[in-house]
Amino acid sequence: MDFICEKYLLLVAILTASHAAAAKSPVQVLEGLLIEADGESVKISGYDLKTGIVTTIPAEVSQPGGLVLNAKLFGEIIRKAPGQYVSVSVSSAFVAKISSESSEYEILGMPATDYPELPVIDGGDTIEISESLLKRMISQTNFAVSDNESRPIHTGALFETSGGELTIVALDGYRLALRRETLENGDVPDFSFVVPGTALDELLKIISDGDETARITLGSKYIMFTLGDTMLVSRRLEGDFFNYKSSIPSSAKFQIKVGKDDLIAALDRVSLIISDKLKSPIKCVFGEGVIKMTAASALGKASDECGMEGNGEDLEMGFSYKYMIDALKAAPVENLELGLSTGITPCMINDADGSDNFLYMILPVRLKAYES
Repeated sequence: MDFICEKYLLLVAILTASHAAAAKSPVQVLEGLLIEADGESVKISGYDLKTGIVTTIPAEVSQPGGLVLNAKLFGEIIRKAPGQYVSVSVSSAFVAKISSESSEYEILGMPATDYPELPVIDGGDTIEISESLLKRMISQTNFAVSDNESRPIHTGALFETSGGELTIVALDGYRLALRRETLENGDVPDFSFVVPGTALDELLKIISDGDETARITLGSKYIMFTLGDTMLVSRRLEGDFFNYKSSIPSSAKFQIKVGKDDLIAALDRVSLIISDKLKSPIKCVFGEGVIKMTAASALGKASDECGMEGNGEDLEMGFSYKYMIDALKAAPVENLELGLSTGITPCMINDADGSDNFLYMILPVRLKAYES
């Protein structure tokens, strides 16, 4: 194998594919990247047997071939290379010679045949959506994915298409996050699948904020996201996802409106006495035109207020600061409506303008006698 390419393009490709390479594995080849040169391009792949990322860059290839190089070492060499262009040549003994201006390295690689074969998805149903919109939808739901391995299906997010709309849902037993958008190409069959949250975390690292089109291709056991010259493939999670529709209340006794930033600021101030070890809830009293917040821990007590529209008739509810803040920060609009009924039923967070593009539900925390 022998090729020359731009240093910047190669470095970006290495960093992108490295997101799927194993950081530490008893199988040494999984800590590497598969480098394949052919025609007028170089393809770089990372794969940890769960998630794979493949990206392609243009190059001058004088001799096609393949080799596996340690992802971390290869990335550091290219990052610190002084020139604009890098040449890579491989000997028959699997030694890669990497040159750029005055710098030259020789590092031992592994045969390309030792690298596990990535899953191939052909002929599956496909969804097309702008990368920026897909990125927002995932980032505004993935925080609610469960980390409880006893229910593996909920360690991923549910993707559903119906009536030309894409809905993404994540839940962990304490909260639910839902985002819904109409697809530009509404001629999409109805189907559903669950993508591991870890794969979506990696997707967020490589997806752009632009209007380029992302393609989601559904296979029988795998799901593939295609982003220009880069592809991420992941196994699907199998099982029955929770029937989230049945858990969403059809109405709420109180509907109050509040500014997102105002509520976040008040919660931040009250939470100063709450630490990771002292996970005390924040008590909220929804009165007429105001939310009164208090918190108590071994560090002391704090109180604050936030203005609102409506009257909650002094309804008292306790919330985990983290769960409430996660939902508020993910909400894509400034003006929110909180749907409340009792101190033990979920709090629903919607768009104050009535849009159904998103919904967050948070289960309240029971307040102890001294907190109430």
